[in-house]
Amino acid sequence: MITNTVRIAALQSPALTYPVEQPFHPDTAFPESPSPVIATAPNLVYGAVRDLLRLAGLDCDRFGTADWNPLRGLVNPGETILLKPNLVKESHPRDPEGWRYVITHGSVIRALADYVWMALNGRGTVIVADAPQTDSSFSAMVRLLGLDAIRDFYCAHGLDFRLLDLRKEEWLNRDGVIIERRRLGGDPRGYIAFDLAAASEFADHPGAGRYYGADYDAEEVNRHHSGGRHEYLIAGTAIACDVIINIPKLKTHKKAGITVSLKNLVGINGDKNWLPHHTEGAPATGGDGHPGDDSRRRLERTLVAQTRRLSSQLPGVGPWLHRKLRRMGGHVFGDTEDVIRSGNWWGNDTTWRMCLDLNKIALYGNLDGTLREARPHNRKRHYVLVDGIVAGEGRGPMNPDPLPAGVLLFGVNPPSVDAVAAYLMGFDPDCIPIVRQAFRCKHYPLADWDWRAIELSSNNPAWNGPLSTIPDDATFHFEPHFGWKGQIERQAYEAAGI
Repeated sequence: MITNTVRIAALQSPALTYPVEQPFHPDTAFPESPSPVIATAPNLVYGAVRDLLRLAGLDCDRFGTADWNPLRGLVNPGETILLKPNLVKESHPRDPEGWRYVITHGSVIRALADYVWMALNGRGTVIVADAPQTDSSFSAMVRLLGLDAIRDFYCAHGLDFRLLDLRKEEWLNRDGVIIERRRLGGDPRGYIAFDLAAASEFADHPGAGRYYGADYDAEEVNRHHSGGRHEYLIAGTAIACDVIINIPKLKTHKKAGITVSLKNLVGINGDKNWLPHHTEGAPATGGDGHPGDDSRRRLERTLVAQTRRLSSQLPGVGPWLHRKLRRMGGHVFGDTEDVIRSGNWWGNDTTWRMCLDLNKIALYGNLDGTLREARPHNRKRHYVLVDGIVAGEGRGPMNPDPLPAGVLLFGVNPPSVDAVAAYLMGFDPDCIPIVRQAFRCKHYPLADWDWRAIELSSNNPAWNGPLSTIPDDATFHFEPHFGWKGQIERQAYEAAGI
């Protein structure tokens, strides 16, 4: 079992590719394999996940024997384990195969699930769950990733294995406009409201009344974040489980700089319109929606607010008119893929606060909506395995370009894993608020050290040792989202002599 919680395992294999044969059985009969079924096609991912857990030093004395059980002690028989992949969207706007670098691949989920199965020793429950973007199809992602085939395999072997869409609602989106809303069954464990109040990362933030959430009705998000309240609605499954194993995709992100494990917990919420995504306005007026403010920007915001109001108040004709005006607005004010708006830039001072609040609740939340005492031994177990085999750079999280990094990361502390991810992407963790601030939370801390204390265990010799000493030429140089360009890259700062 890991005793040094600041040691992260990092595997790099440039030849890694995703297998296609579902449900992604191993292609080799490893001594510890819980099932004798072997794939008829190559599956390099399974062996890579296995090597990653070995690099993490898990149950190392038994490695290579039938008794090797790397998650022993991290996962116990009889427990409920939540596997939380990144299932944001089933499609890519430019590439029919782009989902491979937008969402967590099923082969990574399957390999990890096998080792969870071993640790449970036949007793317990595994739940793969997420709350994708509201205009996404959970069922389409289940088919793409082979999650239904994985579930059926485990259920046939006696493991209680479930798939859950944690959303309460799914939207049909056309041309960027909501035209239909469909109620879903939601989380069978229900939803729990938490109020972090003064312990929220928003406690000292002046944006109350100007937050924008995920829907046209901005009054909803501001009701939950005003008057000293900072409320979140969380899926009961995420609170009731014994262990969360976060399985994010390695990508850049327009509102957070990067999306790894900390950002991935947006998927445990029950209503995205309780989540502040940005603060309306420019920094000069206390907002972070865009860098500057002028008459053109003010006109755009006024027209957008009026159009959203029409869309929600006039069913049928409202959305139709909204689509027409949105297309016209793109020509006049610029497309969102080319122009900074809606908090899609390095000055976003809102999204990171919301994400870290969700991480606090995941670690310390109780089923009755209260929070445990903020002590390390009271934290829920929350582990991370990052899928960076084909990562996403540029206009992430939904429209990135592929970067075949061949990388997998594992650790037992999410902020530390994200700091490693940021550094290996070529970014400065101190320049990415969601990473930097994760080590500075005063109330309900997420880590008890500075990211410079992190050490790596890796099959790449250049990555072994203290994270901060890894040379720049040994890391990747991901292209940031254009709204973050020139602000987070280590190379840019080194070239400037900073």
